Amino acid sequence: MSFDDLLSELQGQKTIQEDPNNVPLDKLFNESFMSKHSAFSSFDEFLKKGNFQVDTQEDVNNIPDELFDRHVSRETDFSDWESMLAQANKDYSAE
Repeated sequence: MSFDDLLSELQGQKTIQEDPNNVPLDKLFNESFMSKHSAFSSFDEFLKKGNFQVDTQEDVNNIPDELFDRHVSRETDFSDWESMLAQANKDYSAE
């Protein structure tokens, strides 16, 4: 393998690596996680049940805390959003 080929390969790998500080919501709240902690099989279903319009992490962050905490408490086995997010991050990191 030439140096140029190696460099191209390494650059390609770098572009497909995920940012560990910004895990996509569908990976963080995957089907296994949602099924284990709620009656939903996806995070999208969970959000739709609460009438939340969410496409990005920023959209989630813009939901009023009290409103989202109430939805999390009612629809999952977590008391609030922070505890749900913490557990999802913990589970994802363990994989």
